[in-house]
Amino acid sequence: MGLRLLACLFHLPTAVIYGSLSLFVSILHNVFLLYYVDTFVSVYKIDKLSFWIGETVFLIWNSLNDPLFGWLSDRVFLSTQQPGAEISSPEVVLKRLRALSHNGPLFAISFLAFWVAWAHPGLQFLLCLCMYDSFLTMVDLHHNALLADLAVSAKDRTSLNFYCSLFSAIGSLSVFMSYAVWNKEDFFSFRIFCVMLALCSIVGFTLSTQLLRQRFEADGKAKWDQESTLKELYIEKLSVPQEKRITLAEYLQQLSRHHNFLWFVCMNLVQVFHCHFNSNFFPLFLEHLLSDQISVSTGSFLLGVSYIAPHLNNLYFLSLCRRCGVYAVVRGLFFLKLALSVVMLLAGPDQVYLLCIFIASNRVFTEGTCKLLNLVVTDLVDEDLVLNRRKQAASALLFGMVALVTKPGQTFAPLIGTWLLCAYTGYDIFQRNPLSNVVSAQPKLESAAALEPTLRQGCFYLLVFVPITCAVLQLLSWSQFSLHGKRLQMVKAQRQSLTQGQAPEVKMI
Repeated sequence: MGLRLLACLFHLPTAVIYGSLSLFVSILHNVFLLYYVDTFVSVYKIDKLSFWIGETVFLIWNSLNDPLFGWLSDRVFLSTQQPGAEISSPEVVLKRLRALSHNGPLFAISFLAFWVAWAHPGLQFLLCLCMYDSFLTMVDLHHNALLADLAVSAKDRTSLNFYCSLFSAIGSLSVFMSYAVWNKEDFFSFRIFCVMLALCSIVGFTLSTQLLRQRFEADGKAKWDQESTLKELYIEKLSVPQEKRITLAEYLQQLSRHHNFLWFVCMNLVQVFHCHFNSNFFPLFLEHLLSDQISVSTGSFLLGVSYIAPHLNNLYFLSLCRRCGVYAVVRGLFFLKLALSVVMLLAGPDQVYLLCIFIASNRVFTEGTCKLLNLVVTDLVDEDLVLNRRKQAASALLFGMVALVTKPGQTFAPLIGTWLLCAYTGYDIFQRNPLSNVVSAQPKLESAAALEPTLRQGCFYLLVFVPITCAVLQLLSWSQFSLHGKRLQMVKAQRQSLTQGQAPEVKMI
């Protein structure tokens, strides 16, 4: 039975194994996003100053570690002619898989550091965030880079992304299961649950990367044997001038001339901000806009569905991408976000069913757009390779440079959101018992009762005006992006010709 299972695993398609890596990230990351702030604010009682210091340091490190790790990983690929031996595609893929096999289990271990109090809350908050994000960055960079390295055609990349979305949806089920064990007063069951998730992630990363490594080690060995045969037949390549490796300053100068990259990161900065704004304030919107209108189980259901539906919805979006192209689908989603927000603004906060649909759909469509943007980055990798005639696509480095500009939106979302809410309503989430009676059965304090309508109105305006503003800014940026249609087809054709030109001409023997 065990041998049969191993045989089945070994014969799984590469796209399925690649997509399964998303499962082992999402089962941990969704739980992290949902509970880490509540854990430090409500359980560990972190003070406001320590929270802001931690978020500020995290903002800096979160932005810098992506390009730093990308540069360390891909700087060898930047020059058009490399000194010494060529780097083949199987060798590039194997390098990324080795990085995933090491950093995946370390990412799971760093996830566990959040759920046990082992230092002062402010210090633990800072160290845990930076350590967790470092390993998550390494995993995300190499996993996303494989999307560009394993396939060139839009069809193959959407197939890889399809399985990523499918497994991410399965991984989101951990959010549902977490409700059964989440208890601020008794953390033991939740800690055991997190340990089980981490163990599953460690085993999954180890097994998946090992299967992919065996597959590509066979391809690499075949290429090495082929090159040995060519040498024995005295078929030598023409001598080509060797160029020095490109420095980081020269690479940044190249990026500054890459107009599509610049317009994309402007749009994606707003997208990252909106995605994390929805994640951070979804429970708050449920509490103050719908808590007296819907049951607790309905609110929990909406919250859980909002984590799973984007991945399932993305399966449909990917089929649209095959027919219409990623550019058209993303633009359509921006128009849809703007239209739904305007309709909700006109309807007002008293339309309960419409409000439920809008709160859920706003998160679903926003997260769905985020899932599609990796395909756009892979197209930018192709354009970067063609424009600068690189020996090998520096995919991890380009993903890192995108993150350098867009990751600050992840930290700006809670900071700007809490500032706007406090400025408009006077509501401060760091008060130990803010509006403690707003949603309880006990008689309301006079101050809380007076503040509740203002808080509800403030939450509603925050809910609708943030997506309206984001949609307008994104449509303006996206209209300047030209890597679609005929230009995209031309870039892909040139990349494929460059790739084929690097392969040994066995037929010439």
